[in-house]
Amino acid sequence: MIDYQPFWDTLKKSGENWYTLTKKHHLSDSTLHRLRHNKDISTKTINDLCRILDCRIEDILRYIPSDQDQTL
Repeated sequence: MIDYQPFWDTLKKSGENWYTLTKKHHLSDSTLHRLRHNKDISTKTINDLCRILDCRIEDILRYIPSDQDQTL
């Protein structure tokens, strides 16, 4: 499972917030909702978040093994 808790921690430490991400950086409310609920987002969005927050991918997401992971 991909967990976006690192994103919220990084966001808290940055000078950005939900409002600036949507109004200044034009991220949609639905994207932030998807992050809040650990839903899929695109690699383009991950790239945008890393650029906006000046951070690394690990500051946005982490992988946690889960029984709900797709079987290969």
